[in-house]
Amino acid sequence: MKNTVSTLMKQKQTGDKITMLTAYDYTTAKIMDECGVNSILIGDSLGMVMLGYENTLPVTMEDMIHHTKAVARGAVNAFIVADMPFMSYQVSVQEAVINAGRLIKEGNANAVKLEGGAEVCEQIRAIVRASIPVVAHLGLTPQSVNAFGGFKVQGKSLENARRLIEDAKKIQEAGACAVVLEGIPAKLADIITSKLTIPTIGIGASAGCDGQVLVYQDMLGLTSGHIAKFVKQFANAGEVMRQGISDYIAETKAGTFPTAENTYSIDDEVIEQLIREEM
Repeated sequence: MKNTVSTLMKQKQTGDKITMLTAYDYTTAKIMDECGVNSILIGDSLGMVMLGYENTLPVTMEDMIHHTKAVARGAVNAFIVADMPFMSYQVSVQEAVINAGRLIKEGNANAVKLEGGAEVCEQIRAIVRASIPVVAHLGLTPQSVNAFGGFKVQGKSLENARRLIEDAKKIQEAGACAVVLEGIPAKLADIITSKLTIPTIGIGASAGCDGQVLVYQDMLGLTSGHIAKFVKQFANAGEVMRQGISDYIAETKAGTFPTAENTYSIDDEVIEQLIREEM
């Protein structure tokens, strides 16, 4: 059954946890969809995990549309959410609606996601008025990395915690259908979840959120270097890939690949005739 805004809302009401993962290509999205994930996020995290940027800021609308189209072709049942990249919604409300519309029309997404609280409520209202579902994003918002001075946990002081609670209420009032809570203390995430009627999706937040999201490269062990505290590695696919690639290189160099079972046959009479013709 297709996951929708309504089914995600019902999951919150019944206590059925929402599962969300990032994906950026057809093959991965198809596998996730077959596994039954509720929602797939085409995150602007693709800037780092797919394009090799230092952060999400260089990602363009064209990048997001390209990858969203691929994911949408692979996922039949998952609720597809596409990130609005940096500066695609901050400049003006009109631009925000136009760019959100592109992700729906050209990318075939089911919803868009944008970062921020009270300061983006006008954009959320306008996009929702255009019949486009909006997922909000509070806490550690990666597009604000320069303003934050790095990727730091948010909402630890009384003032900032109060602000996040108020922002959550405001984005709900503006019409957001769900909110991602990233990099905030667990007890604060629990309070926000209890005060909202829309689902909360945690990443580095709390098991008390209505759902969870992870970057799939992180949870499958495909990334190297620093791994955030909130990441759990559910499989080491990276090691499996490295072993397979190393075995391929070794067998190719040794001449043991391909074998007869990996090649195609031809009638010996045809070969003999070719040899006679070449002599």
